[in-house]
Amino acid sequence: MVQSLTSCHLISLICMRNLGSNNFNGNLPYSISNMASIEYLNLSHNSISQQLGDIFGSLNSLSDLDVSFNKLTGDLPNSIGSLSNLSSLYMQNNQLTGSVNVLRGLSLTTLNIANNNFSGWIPKEFSSIPDVTLEGNSFANGPAPPPPPFMPPPPQRPRNRPKHPQGPGDAPKGSESHTVQSNKKQGLGTGPLVGIIAGSIVAVLCVFLLLLCCMCNAQKRTDDASSESKDFGGPLTVNIERASSREIPEQMDDTSIATVKLPPAEKMTPERVYGKNGSVRKTKVPITATPYTVASLQVATNSFCQDSLLGEGSLGRVYKADFPNGKVLAVKKIDSAALSLQEEDNFLEAVSSMSRLRHPNIVPLTGYCVEHGQRLLVYEYIVNGTLHDMLHFSVEISRKLTWNIRVRIALGTARALEYLHEVCMPSLVHRNLKSSNILLDEEHNPHLSDCGLAALTPNTERQVSTEVFGSFGYSAPEFAMSGIYTVKSDVYSFGVVMLELLTGRKPLDSSRERSEQSLVRWATPQLHDIDALARMVDPALNGMYPAKSLSRFADVIALCVQPEPEFRPPMSEVVQQLVRLMQRASIVRRQSGEELGFSYRVPEREGDLRDISF
Repeated sequence: MVQSLTSCHLISLICMRNLGSNNFNGNLPYSISNMASIEYLNLSHNSISQQLGDIFGSLNSLSDLDVSFNKLTGDLPNSIGSLSNLSSLYMQNNQLTGSVNVLRGLSLTTLNIANNNFSGWIPKEFSSIPDVTLEGNSFANGPAPPPPPFMPPPPQRPRNRPKHPQGPGDAPKGSESHTVQSNKKQGLGTGPLVGIIAGSIVAVLCVFLLLLCCMCNAQKRTDDASSESKDFGGPLTVNIERASSREIPEQMDDTSIATVKLPPAEKMTPERVYGKNGSVRKTKVPITATPYTVASLQVATNSFCQDSLLGEGSLGRVYKADFPNGKVLAVKKIDSAALSLQEEDNFLEAVSSMSRLRHPNIVPLTGYCVEHGQRLLVYEYIVNGTLHDMLHFSVEISRKLTWNIRVRIALGTARALEYLHEVCMPSLVHRNLKSSNILLDEEHNPHLSDCGLAALTPNTERQVSTEVFGSFGYSAPEFAMSGIYTVKSDVYSFGVVMLELLTGRKPLDSSRERSEQSLVRWATPQLHDIDALARMVDPALNGMYPAKSLSRFADVIALCVQPEPEFRPPMSEVVQQLVRLMQRASIVRRQSGEELGFSYRVPEREGDLRDISF
């Protein structure tokens, strides 16, 4: 049986710590990072996929890690280099890429990274590992290149040397050296004179060579800019040679983009950005996503035709992209009319921030394109579409969302917001949380989309900002009144999504009676009335839900949709309450053919799940 590796396994993991050969799929849950005392972790011979997140920073006790024979992709996270007690690491037979330099500081006795797609130079520190296996990768041959040679500065004339040689009468009394020199010869001898001349020649040559190098580099930059401007439509490279049709300013407003304080990217490459007048500016942005050309995305989306259209959001349309290698992705074509000049200039910085977001419940940004004035974002394709469509398209489809699945969707979305609000530094506000931005995979696990896109929205005009972000029906009262949006505004929007999961109703529905058109106004007074609450439940559930679980679910909603933002709980508290809800209701159990796909006994003590996510 193929099973999904969620944090439910972490309960067993605390005791067993060996989950090898269990046919688990999906990705590693973020809550592994909370298990600071774990010493042995074996997840080998499963079907775990996607990238390794930055989840190893607090696992200081971990000594043995085995993730071999899976389907892991992407670069190694920087946090894996902080495993100070790690002695054995097995990562063979995956699809991992990039450099392995992050491992060179570990005190390993066993290392097996065979049969991956690692590249670059093999760190010399690996030679001291007793048991190391590296074959089946794309490492460069030979030793790593030496650092560039150091050029000594030109010799300088000593400060105390007199301009003219001293005679015997000029030597100060008591100066033994000058007395000896005056006894040997009058004036300067041939040897020192030759040394001075030679030193002067060397200094002149150094200055001449330095000027020559500067002239050559200037000419080369001019030639490069000229040749690239003639071939502007060529393919993008990792250095993003052609990044923008607008000129990026030298100084940018610090508040124009919400950055994520994560470990710095291993490569910091200078980018050439073309302005309107053809001038070239350089900017440094660490972007881990893959650059695409407009031509390749046009082919993959069939020229962005209507048949490839997946949906339309506040900043543009999303298309399904089928690539020749069989890969399927989703391409978001940003509408330039929705962005001000400032936001277009900050596009690369926003891409840099979004490319560093790593969480199992967040749709990862895998690529981007900035050719010919186009702004496109490439994401992983999530097969089951949006939560909005699953809830509101038809009753037959919404019946697939059992109560267990709905609670799990709420918890996964809460985990994503907790990551944005409390893990990212500074806090990252989503600003557009709604059911149509929650995507569901084959097992109905939630993946929050559009994370980080708030950095591209205009922040100078409230009217435009209100139209672009903060969808009606989900917007917190303070945003509707003053245009102010904070993390507590995200909490309110999350409460509205929970109301959708509970009732199956849209946040705003003009087809209903006037008193029921606004979901929050209609539902909030009834959340603590048991009889009224039962009448509010989505008919598609057919009464298949635990009554106590329903009541506690409503209690969380009531906290999130409070009118005053200061009374709304932080997302970490919401996560804990939803975890306790699942535990008390005993809804996490073996269900043949249903959403969890495995069994375990729920701990009797609530504290056992305090730091465990699902």
